[in-house]
Amino acid sequence: MDELLEILEDLHDDVDFTTCTTLIDDKVLDSFDIVTIVAEVNNVFDVQIPAEELKPENFNSAKSLYALIERLEEE
Repeated sequence: MDELLEILEDLHDDVDFTTCTTLIDDKVLDSFDIVTIVAEVNNVFDVQIPAEELKPENFNSAKSLYALIERLEEE
């Protein structure tokens, strides 16, 4: 989780990613951020996030994004 938080904080160091659960709903993250996150997750976690997983509920919080990464690592 620490690696993911570091990725997110590099994008927006003014956001508390440990508590925010509305990253997409409140437009904290935009499409460019999502592209960056997907690329960084691939590099850091060696996980490909498929297009069908690019849903707001998977990116609304660091916790939900980390759950997605863990699920994809198991597959």
